[in-house]
Amino acid sequence: MLAIVNEVRNLGVFVAYDVVKGVDNTKYLPQLEEEIRRAVEEARRSLSLETLKDHPIIRAYRDFYWRVLGIDPTKQRPAQEALLRRVLRGEPLPRINPVVDAGNAASVKYMVPIGLYDVAKIRGGPLRIRMSRKGEVFHPIGGSPMELENQIVLAADGQILHIYPYRDSVETKIEEGTRDVLVVVAGVAGVGEERLVQTAKYLRGLLSLLGGVPAGEITLA
Repeated sequence: MLAIVNEVRNLGVFVAYDVVKGVDNTKYLPQLEEEIRRAVEEARRSLSLETLKDHPIIRAYRDFYWRVLGIDPTKQRPAQEALLRRVLRGEPLPRINPVVDAGNAASVKYMVPIGLYDVAKIRGGPLRIRMSRKGEVFHPIGGSPMELENQIVLAADGQILHIYPYRDSVETKIEEGTRDVLVVVAGVAGVGEERLVQTAKYLRGLLSLLGGVPAGEITLA
């Protein structure tokens, strides 16, 4: 199983990660559709658009954006908050492919950001959560390449998979042909480790509906 080394835990950064192998990401199954529906309905029953920003979990990520990243979370919202706001406005979750949609359902249910990566596209290892190095370039999904400056990243031998905890790379994105998935649930100060583990376990269950089999234990870093 891939290993993640966390070099910036002192910044309040920690993750739960998992590898699930052998998924079939080519078709939606009724069981997965039902789980996505349940996650959305549960969020709509238990949360409101007006008070979402004050929920302790959402507040922890907002505070991290302000204090650690220097990002205004009202202008660039944490990924899970953006998804929750969407469903609380009565809109459906975006549909990308079964694996990504399962990740979005887990993110909405547990209110934490989740990164999903195609294991076959990761070059080298171990993976490290670290500060970016001068001159490193990131290739975001849906955006132009960007040179990084003093940002927290998830990286493998110079390949940047993720800017923590909100943006993933096109180089390792999940596609129809993806078979093996690295799951990374991103935590910050004020969010308990157990929530991250519960999220990863729930997502294991969803990916098992697609034929996925865990490659090892869910690990904290």
